[in-house]
Amino acid sequence: MVQHFQTRFDTSFAALSDATRRGVLEQLARADASITDLADKFHMTLTGMKKHVAVLEQAGLVTTEKIGRVRTCKLGRRRLDEEAAWIEKHRQLWAERFDALDHVVEELKRKEKANGRKKRR
Repeated sequence: MVQHFQTRFDTSFAALSDATRRGVLEQLARADASITDLADKFHMTLTGMKKHVAVLEQAGLVTTEKIGRVRTCKLGRRRLDEEAAWIEKHRQLWAERFDALDHVVEELKRKEKANGRKKRR
């Protein structure tokens, strides 16, 4: 089970790691588009855009449908709920650690200030 999620996360995060692919997802959130339209929008070759779309498709984030000579892309059904939950869990963990660190720093400042007063007397 863990391996399944790890592979799925790796695929999702790899797909999202590229700025062009994130841009494609943003574009498709507004409207479906052909690979040609996406390539033009991102100033890429058709081959380059096909590769980006294939990565997104493999992650389940995009689906394509070929009608005649045009391959139309749309957002896939796959949502990123598990990935968002994983990120939130780790965000909370880091927030707790930074809060604890803030507490230590404040305590050190308080002690330093108290020690400074004692030395001046």
